[in-house]
Amino acid sequence: MNATPDATLTLDDASLAAGNAPDPFDLFEEWFAAATAAEINDPNAMVLATTDADGLPNARTVLLKGRDRRGFVFYTNLESAKGRELAAHSKAALLFHWKSIRRQVRIRGPVTPVSNEEADAYFASRPRGSQIGAWSSDQSQPAADRAALEARVAEREAEFPGDVPRPPHWSGLRVVPTVIEFWQDGQYRLHDRFAYTRPGVDGAWAVQRLFP
Repeated sequence: MNATPDATLTLDDASLAAGNAPDPFDLFEEWFAAATAAEINDPNAMVLATTDADGLPNARTVLLKGRDRRGFVFYTNLESAKGRELAAHSKAALLFHWKSIRRQVRIRGPVTPVSNEEADAYFASRPRGSQIGAWSSDQSQPAADRAALEARVAEREAEFPGDVPRPPHWSGLRVVPTVIEFWQDGQYRLHDRFAYTRPGVDGAWAVQRLFP
């Protein structure tokens, strides 16, 4: 038998029937706050799923670095595998799995770039070592050995003795949700699942319970 999470954060049928379901962004904030209080490491870790040119799915863990009612933001090398895949097919799925509170959130929708101002501000907030790393790594490309990466780092350290500018190939991407599904663990695998959907990025949300 699994522990039951805080019931105050649980959607219920009465709320749905009365038309009082919480806004999905507000509900995400409640769940994210609970995860932040409980998770030992990286409550903002999320699996990002994309597809390649052959339609083959590709998934990896990235970190959520911004969120508001426009969507969910992560930053990356735009020439990486995920950057190239999203440039060709600008739709993605995200998965947050918080084992400590037995909840997960699934998000699907189109992907749009953040503004240069947003990307510049976030890049400036990163540790210098991470800024140098963004210049040094040809992300997802073959590397001869570890020494090749370390040599690149040394070169960039010498090139940028002061402030490090944002690389032109490094920026943020925003997943704009058209589907947000909340999943909460239940006894005997009788989980609670509620899916919020909207017809477009500016549409009104509809919510319904799903069988587990």
